[in-house]
Amino acid sequence: MKSTAPALRRLPLAILMSLAMIAPSTALQAQAGKTVKAPASRAASDATIIPLPLTPIVPASQRSCDMQTPSGLGYTILRAANGPKPAADATVLVNYIGYLKATGAVFDQAMQTPMPVGGVIPGFSEGLQLLARGGVIRLCVPPALGYGAQASGPIPASADLVFQIELLDFKTAAEIDALRKAGNAAPTPPTSPQP
Repeated sequence: MKSTAPALRRLPLAILMSLAMIAPSTALQAQAGKTVKAPASRAASDATIIPLPLTPIVPASQRSCDMQTPSGLGYTILRAANGPKPAADATVLVNYIGYLKATGAVFDQAMQTPMPVGGVIPGFSEGLQLLARGGVIRLCVPPALGYGAQASGPIPASADLVFQIELLDFKTAAEIDALRKAGNAAPTPPTSPQP
């Protein structure tokens, strides 16, 4: 699965210059990645402010799985659901969060995200096919079923990954084809004559 985590971006020069006029040393030091100390009078009031970007850490108790498939994918069903399950050629709508097993650091999360079951990393794809609509699963993805020996954005090389996935809905390939054909066959509305 390709990470949808936003890439770090540099501020455009015009924005940097306007920030520099407001607080020259703070803006430029922050852009350069240097720690900026707050004045003593602000330090006490800033103690309750949550630092950004927010990078939650998932507790160790939520980084393990109870069962394992023959391929080595670990999983725990967090909320069981009955009914049909998506095939490899289906498109799903999911809420998910991805984090590193070793540290619990969250590297990706999204809500109501459509994705092709066959277009994601193998462990994520296999796990989706274990769920019915409304189900929630935790997947423990070994490197062989994830990104392997390659790093990918915030994911280090050879990392064990954990995902929590809620399957909201899915459409089969046949249903998607039928929707596309119906959309293409829709008549165009008549245009009114020009005066």
